[in-house]
Amino acid sequence: MLHFPETRAPDVRSSEAADDHQLGGLIDFERILSAVRRQYKLVIACALGGLLLGVAYILTAVPVYTASADIFIDKGAPRLTDQFSEPTAILQDEAQMLSQVELLKSTHLAESVAKRLHLAENEAFMKASPSVIGRITGAVKSLVTFLPSLFWSPEIDPSSDEERIAEAASRLVRNVEVERVGRTYVLNLQYKAGTPVLAQQIAQGYADAYLDDQLEAKYDATRRAGNWLQDRIAELQRQSYDADLAVEKFRTDNNLIASNGQLVSEQQLTGVSSQLVTAKAETAEAKARYDQIRGLMESGRTDAVVNDALVSTTINSLREQYLSASRREADISAKLGANHVQAVRLRDQMKDYERLIFAELGRISESYGNAYKVALAREQSLEANLTQSLAVNADANTTQVRLRELERQSQAFKTLYETFLQRYQETIQQQSFPVTQARIITRAEVPQKASAPKKPLMLAFFTFLGIGAGTAAGAWREYRDRFFRVGDQVIRETGLEFLGYLPLVKPNPRQVSEAGALAAGGVLWAPGAIAAHTRDHPMSSFAETLRNVRIAADVSLPDERSKVIGIVSCLPSEGKSTTSSNLAVLLSSQDRRTILIDGDLRNPGLTRSLATRPETGLVETILDGRGDAAPHLLWDASGRLAVLPAVMKQRISHSSELLSSASMGALMKEARAHFDYVLVDLPPLGAIVDAKAFAHRVDAFVFVVEWGRTARHVVRSILRNNPTVAAKCLGIVLTKSDSSRMKLYRAYGSSEYYSSRYDAYYRN
Repeated sequence: MLHFPETRAPDVRSSEAADDHQLGGLIDFERILSAVRRQYKLVIACALGGLLLGVAYILTAVPVYTASADIFIDKGAPRLTDQFSEPTAILQDEAQMLSQVELLKSTHLAESVAKRLHLAENEAFMKASPSVIGRITGAVKSLVTFLPSLFWSPEIDPSSDEERIAEAASRLVRNVEVERVGRTYVLNLQYKAGTPVLAQQIAQGYADAYLDDQLEAKYDATRRAGNWLQDRIAELQRQSYDADLAVEKFRTDNNLIASNGQLVSEQQLTGVSSQLVTAKAETAEAKARYDQIRGLMESGRTDAVVNDALVSTTINSLREQYLSASRREADISAKLGANHVQAVRLRDQMKDYERLIFAELGRISESYGNAYKVALAREQSLEANLTQSLAVNADANTTQVRLRELERQSQAFKTLYETFLQRYQETIQQQSFPVTQARIITRAEVPQKASAPKKPLMLAFFTFLGIGAGTAAGAWREYRDRFFRVGDQVIRETGLEFLGYLPLVKPNPRQVSEAGALAAGGVLWAPGAIAAHTRDHPMSSFAETLRNVRIAADVSLPDERSKVIGIVSCLPSEGKSTTSSNLAVLLSSQDRRTILIDGDLRNPGLTRSLATRPETGLVETILDGRGDAAPHLLWDASGRLAVLPAVMKQRISHSSELLSSASMGALMKEARAHFDYVLVDLPPLGAIVDAKAFAHRVDAFVFVVEWGRTARHVVRSILRNNPTVAAKCLGIVLTKSDSSRMKLYRAYGSSEYYSSRYDAYYRN
């Protein structure tokens, strides 16, 4: 039983998922650097192209001069305007400042500048020389403008003043730039023109036109406000007169007599109320004095201070006598004793003084009581009068409510009339003296040098533009690179072993002229022929790859004495026949009897590579029916290599039937009996079924893929559609590899990365 290595059919989804996983992971800097090494020439070429384009632009660009002026919005300036002219005032917050920026860039202001400077008649301004890009843009705009004119006529004559002014304003709007300076109240205005003087004139004209526009707008606003106020004042005057007349008529009809703007009944009620409050205060004060002196008399204290008592001279005299007697009694008692006759007499005098003092206090208390009674009687009388006044005013409450409503309405009309009259006077003053809060703080000056084009910046821009274009093109080329470049791609995309590279070699011009003599001498391929490259270069990397193929066959088929190996490819011209012939030469040089059969009956490239043109071959052997190929074999001088060519004398449409016929089976049996290796050069698998028909007679396949030319998805698709070939495949050989370019695809740690270290082992 033959033993084949376990292989798996290529899975497109798994390979794509692996790629997606790599893309979704960390950045692979090794792959990026490899892509840079491969595409850097394209990027440099595009950068040089961009640089040349930048030089061409600078040489053809028209110089542009920029003049600027600064306008300051003075927030501290005195304001004579009011809320009626507020919409035209310089606005204060950020959004309103930006609105002023848009006003400076408006078409209305541009038309004002064009009229002020007579730009419509200025040929230098109207016919400024545009740059190359400007000419292209102008041509496109002219075409777009011309197409609608084919269907309808413009309403304005192209040569009219209105259109020339509109065109001048359009040019101004395109070239003016206004921006706010940071968070300040300064607006920087810049204008670009083809000459420095024109740039200065227009920039300064813009600033002057802006100030004039502000004054004109303020004048118009105050004039409109004055007209509106005048009409409103006349209306308010009439309404105020009607309201006053209604108040007086209501008073007369309801007999509401007023004095100093107030009803008499109300005045009486107010007077009684105020008198009652005063009377209550006096009653409370009298009662407090009366209660205080009564409490003093009841306590029997002679040392208490009472205001009225202090005023009384009688009480003061008695108190002094009382105090004098008290002092003498104390001295005598201290010296002669308390029972002394003089001390007793003095104490009796003190008691008489106390009695006299309290008698005087009693007289004062009676006067306080009388005053309290009088105040209380007055309070009660005023309360009676107040009750009577309230009764009188209660009858007129409903009438007074209506009266007050009429009075409020009359007062409101009067206030509005006075307010509007004052505003009207202020507005009339503003019309004669309009002011604005904006002023020019930096006047426009003639620029000394051109502001554009900025040569270093433009060169850098076009260079980076070229680098960007080159990078994009390189990235697109990398994205479109769907071919096999390194062995890891072969393993990852197909699941098969990678057997090595066959470098691209060129035939040696040294050829022998007599092909027949070569064949007679046992030379199958002329010296220097690519088909026998391993014969002339046995120590080359080319030969080393084929040795790897032989080892793979021996390891995979250890029990087979004679091994049948088919060499196939996906597409024509991938180097399949060259690989077959060189592998046969290599095996025969290692003392292995080898037969090479050209099984491509439709395009026998192997046969055409021989040094001589044979007359018979595989077709005759099959048609013979016995499988005897000996009369048709071509042998080399060593006697270990035989070639069975395919001589096509006419087109064969049933080539797959011939390869799968019994005669072909007999031929293969005979070949196994006499040779160690049977190599069959089979047609491509892409659109030809011959290899599939012959697959059951093959022990193993060697799959040949052209380096950098055959798409990976084609290889996967063909292997998926030919599972028998995929199962018996020893691996894939990449042919026609370019060693100078292959190093650009190497990755750190891969076999290609260290390939240069093996140069000493090869002799190409």
